[in-house]
Amino acid sequence: MALPIAIFIFVVIQSFPAILEPFVVSARKYRPQTFKDVVGQESITNTLLNAIENNHLAQALLFCGPRGVGKTTCARILAKKINQDGTEREDEDFAFNIFELDAASNNSVDDIRSLIDQVRIPPQVGKYKVYIIDEVHMLSQSAFNAFLKTLEEPPKHAIFILATTEKHKIIPTILSRCQIFDFKRITVKDASEYLKYIAQQQGIEAEESALHIIAQKADGAMRDALSIFDRVVSFSGKQLTRKAVTENLNVLDYDTYFTGTDLILENNIPELLVLFNKTLSLGFDGHHFITGLASHFRDLMVCQHPETLVLLEVGEDVQKHYQEQAKKTSKAFLLKAIDMANDCDLQYKTSKNQRLLVELTLMKLASITFDGDLPAGGQEKKKPDFLIPASHFATREVNNGNRSAAPKTNGTTPKDVEKTVEKPTEAPAPQEVAVQEPKEDYQPAKKIQIKAPEKRVSGLSLSSIKAKKAHEQTKAPELPHEELPREPFSELDMQQHWDDFVHVLEKKGRKILASNLQADVPKLKNENTIWIELPNSTMKKEVEREQSLMLDHLKQKLNNYSISLYITVNEEVAKKFAFTPEEKYQKLKEKNPAIDLLRQEFDLDF
Repeated sequence: MALPIAIFIFVVIQSFPAILEPFVVSARKYRPQTFKDVVGQESITNTLLNAIENNHLAQALLFCGPRGVGKTTCARILAKKINQDGTEREDEDFAFNIFELDAASNNSVDDIRSLIDQVRIPPQVGKYKVYIIDEVHMLSQSAFNAFLKTLEEPPKHAIFILATTEKHKIIPTILSRCQIFDFKRITVKDASEYLKYIAQQQGIEAEESALHIIAQKADGAMRDALSIFDRVVSFSGKQLTRKAVTENLNVLDYDTYFTGTDLILENNIPELLVLFNKTLSLGFDGHHFITGLASHFRDLMVCQHPETLVLLEVGEDVQKHYQEQAKKTSKAFLLKAIDMANDCDLQYKTSKNQRLLVELTLMKLASITFDGDLPAGGQEKKKPDFLIPASHFATREVNNGNRSAAPKTNGTTPKDVEKTVEKPTEAPAPQEVAVQEPKEDYQPAKKIQIKAPEKRVSGLSLSSIKAKKAHEQTKAPELPHEELPREPFSELDMQQHWDDFVHVLEKKGRKILASNLQADVPKLKNENTIWIELPNSTMKKEVEREQSLMLDHLKQKLNNYSISLYITVNEEVAKKFAFTPEEKYQKLKEKNPAIDLLRQEFDLDF
């Protein structure tokens, strides 16, 4: 009976080999074994091959770059390559010659000292002992210092390969002792080509656009691309489609942005908002939508020129769709659309109503081409329900609320009509409104010019000089200085109006200037000169800066336009201006004698 059972087990094993074979992730299964298999790092692999062939390899190498680009893989390939002499077995991996140290968990001085002790022992098989220290930037300062001497003068049989993602954290003394190789991020094209090769090896039918989405999601890391590939294959099986990839990776499909751009070009705001709401209902946030739309506009801009078409990292089928939609858009539209979408991106995190911010941006985007070019068919565009032309508001002003009919003059002249029309407080540009005469006395339509308010200009520009000259010409002519009134006034009247002006300043909140003007009682130096004495030069400068306001007030109230102000500084008062506590108490005592009784009652001291 034992023999039939053994035969049965053998048949089961042969029929279901996958039961006994564990699954190996693609990042390990397809890990490059030679320099030719490394993706996207041709310059570095060629340099290392030439160094090995010419016996020009340094004993300390530093591999730095982003994660998942092949730093550790190249270090292992290099360690095997330098020990090969043609006499070894095909499956020889020189495991006894390669030592890998994770500096993230072995970063102390004792770990480095243990490594230095191992370096002294020569290899038993092969020519070199290779020490690969991964995440070397995690070593402590003391560990770096302990490693310096060995790294500078290692034994002839030892080669150190340091790998890190953060080169800036390595001390300069280590960097100066190493030959540095900067690994670059893997391009979307190279990653998608390698994924296509792996899909063929596994018998998977994959759409090119689906592989491009995986490569873009990996963000330049081949290991991440392979991990995403395994996850999507587990989800979709042997048929890898773009729809399955977008659903599994939670990314918006290209079709969403193509549809949204078409709605923007058609000025179809209602359907555009419905599309945005549908996107939110799928679990995406508004920030993801608006940043993707900005990238879509950027890709359309890239398609405008054949020279920049290489910057479009998509599949051939999607690239054709981009080129077709790029023909419908103008450069001016795309520049403005990218600017609006980028502004929304910057304001999104600080906005309290983020959905409204995105919806407002979409409405603005759909309004860019409303008053612009005609569509491709040459037909006039239909006005969106959400847009109201500016002329509507000007017509409403003239008609006094009647939108349906133009204003009638009822026999009045155009000049009379101009008097009845109120100028709008704010208008973006001059509006022209046709005024029709009654049918019984028909005349050609007259036009009323409604002028917009003058635009403010900078005080330091040439436009401001012209504006000032125009303003001076429109001002009423001033009387000669000799004809201005010069009525005599008394010192008491002058002081009364002076106090009134100080009270006006206090009501306006200008308490500092009001306090400076109350520092002394003004007096008449002569019949037209007012003299005030201030305790310091700072107060004098403050009063001189604002004296024109006060003089204008006094000239009008006293009806004398020859008044001038004479300001002096009393040095003795200036020295005594900062009172001591005793002097302050005496001043308060003079104003209110009851303060002294309060001090005696409670036995207070300074």
